[in-house]
Amino acid sequence: MRQPKKTGAKPKVSGAKDAPKVSARDKRKYIDYKIKVKKGDPLPSFREDAIRLNKFLSNAGICSRREADVLIQTGVVSINGVIVTEMGYKIKPGDVVQYDGETINAGTKRYVLLNKPKGYITTMDDPRGRKTVMTLVSKACREQIFPVGRMDRETTGLMLFTNDGDMMKKLMHPRYHARKIYHIETNKAVAREDLEKMMRGLDLDDGRIKAEEASFVDGGSNHEIGVEIRSGKNQVVRRMVESLGYQVIKLDRVMYAGLTKKDLPRGYYRHLTEQEIAYLKMSK
Repeated sequence: MRQPKKTGAKPKVSGAKDAPKVSARDKRKYIDYKIKVKKGDPLPSFREDAIRLNKFLSNAGICSRREADVLIQTGVVSINGVIVTEMGYKIKPGDVVQYDGETINAGTKRYVLLNKPKGYITTMDDPRGRKTVMTLVSKACREQIFPVGRMDRETTGLMLFTNDGDMMKKLMHPRYHARKIYHIETNKAVAREDLEKMMRGLDLDDGRIKAEEASFVDGGSNHEIGVEIRSGKNQVVRRMVESLGYQVIKLDRVMYAGLTKKDLPRGYYRHLTEQEIAYLKMSK
């Protein structure tokens, strides 16, 4: 797939149409990206000045945090040449961490934005041989990255991938739930009163849900609407529209957590800029 033309300082966009399938090794490393958090759980603070040693070891892929506590207690972890057995010890930027004599690097955090095409499922691998979103971003970086949330096979648009657990937790937190805007095309003209119903709220099988905004698309037909939602429920926009008696012909996520599809063609990905990463960390 050809690269889109670069203009000015716009971020480089990469295609991965011919990317290989996820390897068996990557499949074994797969973790459940639907991080389970409760409404009462605090949002991540993203403080970078210090990090607990057990979290550092976990982020580096050495072991889980609980297993890291055991390693620390047994005296096989050292900081700047000094063995540390203190639980809760925090390391600072520049500290040299060694485990069993080997220096540990925590790994680079990656943030990859994909403009998902139709026909790809959100899973790390599929035993039925269907196309997965992971094949589209497999060449984005050496680090293993995971999709933030889920998008059904027929839906297109923006998906974020990362190996930053704190970022994933924040974006999927019940108190945060990233702002999402969808461009929807239906099989018939949409009544204005149905847009108002979406904003007042609809009762679905899994509870009541409402759109932050719902309106006709500027310059589009009366079959095209834009819907802003914050809920993280599965296929919630499609279900809202169908509950009003419409068939969804096209469903495209055009904005996710303040990120847009500008200069990002369908089927291509790009890495977030430092400014975009900082925005995601600071936004509430």
